[in-house]
Amino acid sequence: MRLPDNFKKRAAMTTVGVVLCAIAVGFFKCSLFGVDPFQCFAQGVWGHFFNSNMSYGIFYTVLCGIMFVIDIFIARSYMGVATLVNMFLTGYIVDFATAMLLRFVPEPNLAVRAVFLAIGVLVMCFASSLYMTSNLGVSVYDAIPIVIAGKWGVQFRFVRIASDLICVTIGTVSGLLPGVGTLITAFFMGPLIEFFNHSFSEPFLNK
Repeated sequence: MRLPDNFKKRAAMTTVGVVLCAIAVGFFKCSLFGVDPFQCFAQGVWGHFFNSNMSYGIFYTVLCGIMFVIDIFIARSYMGVATLVNMFLTGYIVDFATAMLLRFVPEPNLAVRAVFLAIGVLVMCFASSLYMTSNLGVSVYDAIPIVIAGKWGVQFRFVRIASDLICVTIGTVSGLLPGVGTLITAFFMGPLIEFFNHSFSEPFLNK
């Protein structure tokens, strides 16, 4: 099988992107300002319908598995190594990052939490840009707005905002109230990812 051009660079971008994305979630958790839109959706649905029947870990794995099957049909070209790493290893990296942050800052005050939130948003968007641009696979959720943007000819940032707001709405209706961090990511992740795509990831890959 022929490897894609710039494979080593793509592999490095994928690895760094996935690890940084998981670390960013750790910053989100420690900020206590709310989870990202997809987690809002997942945790809201789990809490409303399934919390008495299965653990969140099992539900999240099943949910990602269902979305992975859907993506195989509508977004197969975006499935790859990064997809599997996101599904099965991200949780461990998140737990490690969270534990390390709380070890050094066990009781963050409001100012520190705000800094954690800002770091979480920026790092997550930068990391998402890296592994999306590397084209060695994206998360099961990220693939959907990418495909819609491509098929409908709409700019990615607008599709991402719409999909994030749908997730937040479903999570809210299911009983999980979004935090400030949830709303910030819902409105700004798409534009920030697109900004990092054009300003860093694409030039870095192609130079």
